[in-house]
Amino acid sequence: MENNGRILALGAHPDDVEFMCAGTLILLKKAGYEITIVTMAPGDCGSVELSAEKISVIRKAEAAKAAEVIGARYFCLEERDLAMDYDTRTRRRVVSAVREVDPFVILTHPPVDYMVDHEVTSRLVRDACFCAGIPNFAGTGGEPRTAGIPYLFYFDPVDLIDHSGNRVAAEFVVDITKVFEAKNEMLKCHASQREWLLKHHGVDEYTESQKRWSSIRGADIGAEYGEGFRQYRGHAYPHDNVLLEMVQQ
Repeated sequence: MENNGRILALGAHPDDVEFMCAGTLILLKKAGYEITIVTMAPGDCGSVELSAEKISVIRKAEAAKAAEVIGARYFCLEERDLAMDYDTRTRRRVVSAVREVDPFVILTHPPVDYMVDHEVTSRLVRDACFCAGIPNFAGTGGEPRTAGIPYLFYFDPVDLIDHSGNRVAAEFVVDITKVFEAKNEMLKCHASQREWLLKHHGVDEYTESQKRWSSIRGADIGAEYGEGFRQYRGHAYPHDNVLLEMVQQ
């Protein structure tokens, strides 16, 4: 598939992308690629004090601020936390996002993760990669792709574990040591979540967990910090590992 210079990172909620693949996005941005970050939902369940409407406004603003750190674009598909359905209506919405961004590489959640929103998002993004180029599959906007199926990469699950608590192996790891502080800066933009966990845990677990996971992956390749990925290579999807090639340029 032709490299058109556009990358899409699609997460379930604000901060998912920052936790799991922001370092790689920063490296790609430095290499000259155009980055778009999309979330399925606005994080409307992300508060025990504010209403869903109020916290949604705050969290979308935080996501936009995080994207601005690296000059990326951000928008939300306006689904709702814990109410994302794997159905045709939602599939059309995700297909339209892929058509609008028209990326040649997409990063998203793995099929197995700790919560339903992440897993539903993973399945919908996989479907959207395939459906976006089919003219007779109607979306809610955007023109059908003509460049073929984009490359699809899954970033790590939260805590780097599966449903049984077993460590998930990465197919490959990107060394993000040189950009870790910028990754951390992006995550800190999500102040509403960081402050809630600081109050609840008594420590800055928000940034500490990011550091812990990145350190584990970095150790896999002898680096200080890393981010792990696996590539989806189903029928008709591109098979060559273009992502690793891009960040190593």
